[in-house]
Amino acid sequence: MRASRLSRALAVGLLSATLVGLTACGAGSRTGAETATKVACDFENPAEATTINVLAYNSSAVDPYSNTMVSSCTHDNVTVKHDPIDFAGQVQKTTATLAGDTGTYDVVETYSFVVPDLASRDKLVPLDDLFAKYKDTYALDDIDENLRKAMSYEGKLYALPMQTQVLTMVYRKDLFEKNNLEPPTTFAELRDVSKKLQDSGDLKYPLALPWLASGDISTAYKAALNSLGKNFVAEDGTTPEFTSAESVKAFEELKSLLPYMDPQVTTFDQPKVQQQLYNGSAAIGIMFSGRMNDLVQQKNTKLYDQFAFAAPPAVEEGGTQYGALSVDGWSIPFNTKIDHDLLFQLLAASVSEDASKASIPAAYPARKGLDQSASPYAEAAEAAIAGAPPAEAQPWVPPITSANTEIIASVISGKTSVEEGTKQMQAAAEKVLAEQK
Repeated sequence: MRASRLSRALAVGLLSATLVGLTACGAGSRTGAETATKVACDFENPAEATTINVLAYNSSAVDPYSNTMVSSCTHDNVTVKHDPIDFAGQVQKTTATLAGDTGTYDVVETYSFVVPDLASRDKLVPLDDLFAKYKDTYALDDIDENLRKAMSYEGKLYALPMQTQVLTMVYRKDLFEKNNLEPPTTFAELRDVSKKLQDSGDLKYPLALPWLASGDISTAYKAALNSLGKNFVAEDGTTPEFTSAESVKAFEELKSLLPYMDPQVTTFDQPKVQQQLYNGSAAIGIMFSGRMNDLVQQKNTKLYDQFAFAAPPAVEEGGTQYGALSVDGWSIPFNTKIDHDLLFQLLAASVSEDASKASIPAAYPARKGLDQSASPYAEAAEAAIAGAPPAEAQPWVPPITSANTEIIASVISGKTSVEEGTKQMQAAAEKVLAEQK
């Protein structure tokens, strides 16, 4: 069921979370080397000592892959290094390492959201020839074809997929049962459920969403806009859609949730939302699936056995989900001095079948046919994948996101009116598109 749902959802395109605030699909956590899996990494030993630097943020979902790369591929004359870093740091270092003719990193974690932009600017190495060379050795054809397409641009593969991340809803089943509530399927139901939880006296602010003003807030806006059937730019590729009725509606619906969230919500990234769920100050959250397994760990919270999961609601009845889906993968930067053949074998080893199996349930692997029964959120993630909005996989999406994040935050916080904010966003997007011509 997992493979068929994933293929149906991704066949029409993928929606990724924004890079600047992205999710960080699980960023901030620290997972030790015990998540490493020993797999075959049988490259031809280079003649001289070679250090390979890997850039990937730390999370329970990503660490199994990066740790496997370090553990399995450090041998003979090769040393693989990966230093702990959070998502914001990774974003900064990715920009820096790709800026010049010489970079600091030889392997870079990338996302379906950024691949079109980076590939269009020749910042990543095409991987098609290497994929064909090693597909049998590492069983690479078992990586979902639609995920490979999501990491491609103009027909060329630029990243080897490791996993998917999808917005998923988590809720306190004990409080829902106590108050005779059902998981909301629309924003109207989300408001109703949140109000009933408030009125019950159980929680002052029952809803927790990652709306960090410097990043995550743009993910929220795009998820709402896409749920209403609009993208940043119309199908003609030249007309931004920020002054559309759907854009206004997206802001109105997002702002309607504010009474049920902590007044400091625009300072909350995913780790802070997770903490609200850990300590019981919130009963509903919507985060990327890479965060979900942490919630059911007894070492993290006494409420570990009280969480249940579902697909996120649609903004309005009949619409697609308030959703975002990202594919995480490994890329080779254009400016590395290390042999590309050697590097690709490290990527392939880290997403091997054994490594992918070991990443469950923390991650949702890109390989088809893996047993997900150990994952408490797999069914919810499958439903979220199946209902995720189609992608806007275009080079202009990252720069438009960056240009508009501050404006989105200003509108949500009430500093700028919806009318004025959408006009500003329209102008900013028009400027980006003009610069890309």
